[in-house]
Amino acid sequence: MPRWLVWTAAAVVSWGVWAVLGKALGESLSPVQTQGLSTVGLIPVLVALGFSKNRTARPGGRRGVFVALAAGAVSGLGNVPYFDLLARGGPAAAVVPLTALYPVVTIALAGVFLRERVNRVQAAGLGLSLVAIYLFNVPEEGGLSPGWLAYALIPMALWGAAGFLSKLATADLSGELAALLVLVGFLIVNAGLLVAEPPPADAPARTWALAAALGFFLAFGNLAVVVAYGSGGKASVITPLAGLYPVVSVPLAVLAFGEEVGPRAWAGIGCAVAAVLALSFETPAAPAEPVGTAGPR
Repeated sequence: MPRWLVWTAAAVVSWGVWAVLGKALGESLSPVQTQGLSTVGLIPVLVALGFSKNRTARPGGRRGVFVALAAGAVSGLGNVPYFDLLARGGPAAAVVPLTALYPVVTIALAGVFLRERVNRVQAAGLGLSLVAIYLFNVPEEGGLSPGWLAYALIPMALWGAAGFLSKLATADLSGELAALLVLVGFLIVNAGLLVAEPPPADAPARTWALAAALGFFLAFGNLAVVVAYGSGGKASVITPLAGLYPVVSVPLAVLAFGEEVGPRAWAGIGCAVAAVLALSFETPAAPAEPVGTAGPR
């Protein structure tokens, strides 16, 4: 199994757990406090990356440093509205698959700025993502109201931008160094949030433990996907595959919180997963022509 695929699978599991942990916190912390306090969980991953021997940069890699820091900052900012949705009682089984469509944004940005083309299967995936968004915009109990739908698009857009920036960073930096800097950018945002809205001094140990677990699973997922980028895998494949984390988080939300998922919501979840799979499909490269056999140009 390719190394990049192993790391991508690790990201799916890690982010799948992270996506529902915020629901467990409930309203014990504000979204800003949740994001800020999750800094505790970043420390083990940062320490491990600090001792990595693969923290290398290519000549002229200064651009990659700033891009990686920006990726972390943008990703951290996207978590705040996501936690807010869950804290307000948003159904995790609907919110998670919808926001997991962020690869649509990554692929769109790559198409605009890197001139990457979308094949027919990926175009179908984009269409399925729009169907999923429509299905999640339901008036029935347990679905997402129009206002929540628009709010859920904010983390989706920011995470998609962060994925694009992470891809750019690995053009100049090794996966380990890019991951370290992404987390540093994330840490800078968290520090600012902690100053703006400190967590309550009397927060129970359970709250600290859940917030630390949030930070750890998010950080490990970020590490895994960025290392996958730097291990020879293509971002246009890795990013959508990593977005499959709802296959872990939705069953967890149903089992842990007893959430009921109606037929229309299940259809939306199915479309979201199918969209991510379609977006991960790449047209095989044409075989190179043997030297001396090429025809007229």
